[in-house]
Amino acid sequence: MPFPFILPTTSSFSFSSSFTCESHPSLTLNASTHRGVVKDSLKKHKRLPATSQGPNLPSILSNVNTYLPYLLAIDAGLSNKTVSGEEVSVVLTSTPSIEWRPTLSDHAVPGKEIARVKIQSLEYELFFILSTVGYTHTLLARSSLHPLYVTSGVPLSTQERTTAITTATRHLLDAASVHDYVARRAEGLTIAPPCADITQSTARAMSLLALAEATLLAVLKDDPYPAVVAQDRNDNDREWMYKAPEIPKVRAHLFARLCLAAADHAAQASSLCQSTGRGVPRLNEGLLRYLEDFRKTSRAKACRFFGIDAELSSQTGNALGWLRCGLQELGIESKETKRGLSLGRMKKDWSERREDKKVERGTNWGADAGKLEETRVIEMLEAKWTKINDTMLTQAIPSPGTLLATLPSGRDMHTIKPYQLPELGRESLEAMRAPPDRSDDIEDGQLSSDDERTAVATPVGAFPGTHDEYRSASTRSYY
Repeated sequence: MPFPFILPTTSSFSFSSSFTCESHPSLTLNASTHRGVVKDSLKKHKRLPATSQGPNLPSILSNVNTYLPYLLAIDAGLSNKTVSGEEVSVVLTSTPSIEWRPTLSDHAVPGKEIARVKIQSLEYELFFILSTVGYTHTLLARSSLHPLYVTSGVPLSTQERTTAITTATRHLLDAASVHDYVARRAEGLTIAPPCADITQSTARAMSLLALAEATLLAVLKDDPYPAVVAQDRNDNDREWMYKAPEIPKVRAHLFARLCLAAADHAAQASSLCQSTGRGVPRLNEGLLRYLEDFRKTSRAKACRFFGIDAELSSQTGNALGWLRCGLQELGIESKETKRGLSLGRMKKDWSERREDKKVERGTNWGADAGKLEETRVIEMLEAKWTKINDTMLTQAIPSPGTLLATLPSGRDMHTIKPYQLPELGRESLEAMRAPPDRSDDIEDGQLSSDDERTAVATPVGAFPGTHDEYRSASTRSYY
């Protein structure tokens, strides 16, 4: 948690080949220049190792936010709208042809990279760019939360933990605002998009997912139990030698309703992702599975908090019943209901070790939406309360179905704020009234990431410009 998005990549494109701006002749050149920077930064980010991608995200966000005002200015100029109080006039001279590689669509061939899609509308270019902004904010939230789950280093202090969660929440709310703007803007389109990544339903689903993740972080900030479980598994922790973990009383009923609200948002997002539209490929299984796991994890958290609320009222039997409700939501068998060896238990233990390795390496961790972490917390509380109930209180444990029927409705904490589009300043617009000082043609060396892979290298010793004469249609090798 949050979802590990992959940033899309794009091909080269010259705005001067399809647009002219009479009022600001240098606008298309500047837009092409900044778009080239975005293209190169996305390509380099894709080739970085997983451990180096996190520190590179602020640079990606800065480059995309710098390019976005120029793209919006051209889009406004096509409708003769004003930008910062100045009229911008842009004329379409030919249909643009831009290629993007989607990252949320399902793979046509398993194990093979998704093919690039060709878009011929500036509106879809804007959707891809804004989606990239949203994905980057979510990945920045992941980078902020990663130290909370690492068990090989020194545990974070309470202040550091709160700062990390607050920063991640801000990024997730920013991502929700961007996706919400894309969804609202896509409502008026009548033509089906070329891929599922930029459909109106997908944008709405990503907005709901970011809002659900931010809601769950509001609970995590004051939830002491995940930190206690992580501290117990940390080999570098020495605090247990001189004091027990502090578990303050929590506002259990409020947190439970927040978790139920997050589960509702995830359920809506999952429903939207499974109805992308006629003629549009479906989204990949990893995202759909994450949404379902997130819904289950949120409901399990709500059951745990209802159990904590019951335990604080000395109703240990009801508390254990709520914990078993949480395990049922997660699809995990309770240790108390099934003792001895179990194939499901062995599979779960193996999944835990694999997830721990992903966290330490920083590669694709949290793809289970926190399901493993919540399972550990519930099992810790179940073992503790079972011992108390068996030796002291001996209260009856109600069935999960009876308790789940009493779940209340959820309660939202955050609201999605309107996304503020960046605008070019007056000084930048005045500077672009001058004619361009160079042409806006794509040079031969400015290839996309896919073009570079398929480009034929010049043979060693060949005269410059004659590499085509050394090519052969045969793939056989002679020795």
